[in-house]
Amino acid sequence: MQQHEQAEDFLEDFATMSGFGATPGGGVERQAGSAADHETRAWFAGWLERAGFEVRHDAVSNQFGLLELVPGAPYVLVGSHLDSQPLAGRFDGAYGVLAAAHAAREVARRVREGSLQPACNLAVVNWFNEEGSRFTPSMMGSSVLTGKLPLETALAATDRAGVTVAQAIAEPGDALDLTPPPVAAYAEIHIEQGRGLEESGTTIGLVDRTWAASKYRIVVHGEQSHTGSTVMADRRDALYGAALVIVAARELTDELPEGMLHSSVSELELAPNSPVTVARLVEINLDLRSPDEAVLERANALLEERLAAIEERARVTIERRLTHQWGLLAYQPEGVELARSAAAALGLTHAPTMTVAGHDSTNMKDVAPTVMLFVPSIEGISHNEGERTSDEDSVAGVALLTEVTARLVAGELGSAAAFTPGG
Repeated sequence: MQQHEQAEDFLEDFATMSGFGATPGGGVERQAGSAADHETRAWFAGWLERAGFEVRHDAVSNQFGLLELVPGAPYVLVGSHLDSQPLAGRFDGAYGVLAAAHAAREVARRVREGSLQPACNLAVVNWFNEEGSRFTPSMMGSSVLTGKLPLETALAATDRAGVTVAQAIAEPGDALDLTPPPVAAYAEIHIEQGRGLEESGTTIGLVDRTWAASKYRIVVHGEQSHTGSTVMADRRDALYGAALVIVAARELTDELPEGMLHSSVSELELAPNSPVTVARLVEINLDLRSPDEAVLERANALLEERLAAIEERARVTIERRLTHQWGLLAYQPEGVELARSAAAALGLTHAPTMTVAGHDSTNMKDVAPTVMLFVPSIEGISHNEGERTSDEDSVAGVALLTEVTARLVAGELGSAAAFTPGG
């Protein structure tokens, strides 16, 4: 297939795929295991089968399109995720899954025609619940495959309505019987979700490191009382304490070097959540990220000081639990170089970049050689219906992922020391 034909075909398929879970604002909503997610996965399964892939699902409902090219050899995995945040954009995750499918189909064609000698087999993967909006934790499917999260823990996770992951993934009736194959390498392409590439006029980001991060579950304990009659001096308002925490987290970004700390507070839950009752308990997630580990360390220390002061000021007790933490984690340099060489061969502008967000590749890089690529996000908008990437950048990314996948299948990063899931 000529490159322009592949581009037109990709854009047509992307438009079709974006109709599943479409929202009035031009985005999508298909949270993991929802009806819209199942519909998208069913459409994608049909696409893979028509392209000659065997579609299978593992025990946590990671969706694979398998193509055996070299019997007994390990697999190159390429993919991302189809699930979304609520009222999300069309590109986050889904672009990478469809790009992977088109890249893999083209690589398979080259193998059939004899222009590419394979050393590995090939699989497209749609990871289950990367977003972590309906079920936590995020990056669930790749965490299970890499052994970072027990399968039983993942299957027992519940949404706010009490539905478990096990119940959600059983609904479409897919056979969840695949034992994931040995993995020689992994590749993923994603929108940047920031403005760096767009502002620098660069088409491709070669991801070489992650930002460091600390994530907390914060529980503010107060005392339930009447919103009208309780004397102000007697109140132990958990929501007031939580509000001070939210402000403190944002103000940390002003106290540290500009642009060096991102802070967020999300998923607020309170009890009793009554209009005439002072809150006795509030739970929030608090997220700190930085491209400098020393800055993150200072932010964590400042946060501890602020929480102690808020406890005294609001007359509350604050419980802080670290749920996730990582430093600056590097992708394999040889994978970055492979991608750089492929981008140069295609004449695409490219530059090393860091990822602020987590991706399934951040799990996979710990067990197998991994290539992570970015394409620009218009105005850096993401997790929003206004999320956009130009057609030109989208198809350039597909072309590059195709070349990267071809090189991986040819064994350019080696295929001997494969990772065996569960092994």
